[in-house]
Amino acid sequence: MPLHRIYHTPGQFSKNDKKGLTEAITKIYTNPKGANLPAFYVVVLFVPVDEENFFVGGKTTTNFVRISVQHIARSFDSHEQSKSFFEFYESALAPFIKERGFDWEVEIEQIDRNLWRENGLTPPLPRTDAEKEWVRLNKAVPY
Repeated sequence: MPLHRIYHTPGQFSKNDKKGLTEAITKIYTNPKGANLPAFYVVVLFVPVDEENFFVGGKTTTNFVRISVQHIARSFDSHEQSKSFFEFYESALAPFIKERGFDWEVEIEQIDRNLWRENGLTPPLPRTDAEKEWVRLNKAVPY
C-alpha cells in the first residue's frame, strides 16, 4: 500500500487542493499501465505543522512541503524505475506545489511486503490472479 504523508504549514493547501492532490496521487497508482493497484491501497495524509514547529536550515518556514512515501505493495527493481517514477510523481505534484512556488522534498521507503496486512489478511502477490480477484472483491469497499 502506498502511504503518503504530506507535511505542510497550515493554509498551504485548501480543501480543493487536498482533494486534487489526492486524486492525482491515486491516479498514479491505479493506472493500468503502471502499478495497477486498487484505489483503496492508496492512503494520503495531510499533516499540518505549525510554522513555529517547522524548520528548514534552522529557520522557520511556510514555503516548504515534505512528502514521505512508503511503498509496500510494489517496489522498484532498478534505479531507472525509481527515476522514472519520481519524474512522473513530481509532474503530478507540480500544479499543487512547484507551480505555486513551494519548495519540496520527497523520499520513498520500500517496506518488506511480508510485514504488511490488510484487514488482518496478507494481500496476494503482485500481478497474480489472486491479486486481480482481491481487487475485484474490494472495489465495493467505500474508501
